[in-house]
Amino acid sequence: MCVLLIVCIVLIGAGPGLQGCSAEPDPIDISYSPFEPTALVWIAEDQQFFRENDLAVTFHKHDTGPAALEGMLKGEADIAVGIGEFPMVGKVLQQTDARIIAGMDRSELISVVARRDRGISELADLKGKRVGTTLGTIAEFFLGRFLEINGMATGDITLVEVKTPSDWVDAVVNGGIDAVATAEPYASLARDRLGANAVAWSAHSGQPMYALAIATNDWLVAHPEVAKRFLRSLVQAEEYAAHHPAEAQAIVQHALGLDPASMQAVWERNQYSLTLNESLIAAMEDEARWLIANGLTTDASIPDFTDYIWEAGLKEVRPDAVNIIRSSSQ
Repeated sequence: MCVLLIVCIVLIGAGPGLQGCSAEPDPIDISYSPFEPTALVWIAEDQQFFRENDLAVTFHKHDTGPAALEGMLKGEADIAVGIGEFPMVGKVLQQTDARIIAGMDRSELISVVARRDRGISELADLKGKRVGTTLGTIAEFFLGRFLEINGMATGDITLVEVKTPSDWVDAVVNGGIDAVATAEPYASLARDRLGANAVAWSAHSGQPMYALAIATNDWLVAHPEVAKRFLRSLVQAEEYAAHHPAEAQAIVQHALGLDPASMQAVWERNQYSLTLNESLIAAMEDEARWLIANGLTTDASIPDFTDYIWEAGLKEVRPDAVNIIRSSSQ
């Protein structure tokens, strides 16, 4: 008994990475939507990195990232994962209690898929057409930005809301809408089902989207060490993916229900790594400007997004991944 007590004291003193004497793992609830930016979470779960860090995870599934974020903010979960930065921008404009604890992925996943039989073969042909997307998501932002870059505006199309994964594909395939702006893998599914009748464009024009892990400030103040252990689990998942790419891809393929060809495409178009950097801030500022310019918020000024980032956790578990410039007054 005395020997065990001494070992426990030594392990506890060695730091939060050695939690072997914990009687029970700390519970943590995670909300998510079933998209590829959540890959590191599934690797961490499969390889039991959460359990190694004394975390017992319960997952809560939602159809979209904004719904997963909303569920977390309503108290359903402690952390929301794979959330695009655009929904977070909207919450910041509402002075949210939410805080970004890490970027998990950078990618270009949003495409516009249209039907050729509706007279669409060039970008300009979208004018006057019924184009579906999920309002309030990053897909809507990239659709609006895509139109603007190509000399059009949202007012030049009839914007139709499609809310669920099945609608994103079925609405354009069945002809209820003329085109859809949506994320992978649903854009590819729509394109494949339309076959030669499909025409598609990337909506990004060089600007990536980010997938974030987000928690409330109140929860982080009360559970900073749990949050750090969660991030440490994702760091382990990132390192596992780097050293065992085939095994990591197999884990994500199974978790998302993808075929091998789709999984290969997923791996090529995503950059899975934990980061907090200035490029994220710049993207969020760009999106806030777009919301303001299009009258989609009552705010007239760009907020300081660094106020909504919790750096302490990632700085501890992976300090070289943090590059946020704060004003001298902070």
